[in-house]
Amino acid sequence: MREALSLAEQAGQAGEVPVGAVVVYQGQVIGRGRNAPIAGHDPSAHAEIVALREAARHLGNYRLEGCTLYVTLEPCAMCAGAMLHARLERVVFGAPDPRTGAAGSVIDLFARSELNHQTQVTGAVLAEPCGQLLRAFFRARRGNAEPVREDALRTPEAAFADLPGYPWAPHYLSDLPAAPGWRIHYLDEGPRDAPLTWLCLHGNPAWSYLYRHMIPEFLAAGHRVVAPDMPGFGKSDKPKKESQHRFGWHRQVLLDLVERLDLQRVILVVQDWGGILGLTLPMAAPDRYRGLLLMNTTLATGQEPLSPGFLAWRQWCASQPQYDIARLFLRGNPQMSPAQAQAYAAPFPDAGHRAALRAFPLRVPAAIDDEGAQEARQAQAFFQRDWQGQSLMAVGMQDPVLGEPVMRSLQQVIAGCPEPLLLAQAGHFVQEHGQQIAEAAVRHFRA
Repeated sequence: MREALSLAEQAGQAGEVPVGAVVVYQGQVIGRGRNAPIAGHDPSAHAEIVALREAARHLGNYRLEGCTLYVTLEPCAMCAGAMLHARLERVVFGAPDPRTGAAGSVIDLFARSELNHQTQVTGAVLAEPCGQLLRAFFRARRGNAEPVREDALRTPEAAFADLPGYPWAPHYLSDLPAAPGWRIHYLDEGPRDAPLTWLCLHGNPAWSYLYRHMIPEFLAAGHRVVAPDMPGFGKSDKPKKESQHRFGWHRQVLLDLVERLDLQRVILVVQDWGGILGLTLPMAAPDRYRGLLLMNTTLATGQEPLSPGFLAWRQWCASQPQYDIARLFLRGNPQMSPAQAQAYAAPFPDAGHRAALRAFPLRVPAAIDDEGAQEARQAQAFFQRDWQGQSLMAVGMQDPVLGEPVMRSLQQVIAGCPEPLLLAQAGHFVQEHGQQIAEAAVRHFRA
């Protein structure tokens, strides 16, 4: 793959899209290729095709049985067809191609069992340097460091100007393995080697603005705070299609973010969907997590009926798809200013930006075979039997959806979880009373 990367760099220097490929047979490179459709006035002169031609000449046979092709970008349909026709044994690619990839990103020609040959596929090998080479190439030509995907929307930055109580600089990732090309926003404050890292996950229809009362307390203790916006929310890119919002996809994006930032000594802070998704994370990497701070959330295992409050919320969302977000927050938090309430609505200027808000109420697992229910049951077993960290629970008592009854049930699942903090005046969005919760949490969790 590094040989292919070198060829891709040569293609980029020649003004071609930087893709390189090599064919290996019995441990020897027998074919090399780099993109050359522009120079050759040849639409078929993709790196893979060039490498296949050279390999076929070397073997004196257009059948390339026993050969492996390494390419820096997921093959397109044309190249995938050529590989199958050549009886290639295996293809290994670097960066995924969300627009034309024919090895799983858009279609998967290699998985079609009705074809008379099956080529093995391995992806994401040196994906980061392969992807970075492509991004740098297009950045220089488009004058746009982070172009928006065709299937995404991005809230204009002007919408976030002068938000009250939200002074922190944005950070972005655009190359997470589960979300290539999707720009994911996150806050990252405090020292990287802090004794504790607070990973703050929001729900629907909130975003990282939800944690503005808690972040200062965590930082004052000398800790690090990471607060991402899930895809579809906040400053992150927003899928145009509601179908993009699947439990498994969002969970994997969060897992990738934790891995990419290499978060350690984590206190997982969750509420609403932040918990429905986030509570399934620690079992995947228990050594990264020290504690849980839980606020008005649940594990949706599909084994128990959804609460009447949630079912009412789901029905209301379906009947009011353009509901007033600012009014929703003010209704449960009368102490908020209109400007603060309006800040929650800032990421969603029109219906096109609200696909996540329409999709998420329907994605809560309600039956045992719903997507996400199995992961929730596995997490439940993990917290009952294997959880070694500390826990703290804060409950907004005015929440009709995920209030005290739901939280008491969750408390029984978390091994060693103490009596919760009961906030008599707090509703569903408990973080609006977050300063006192954060102060208690800093005292409770010790590095």
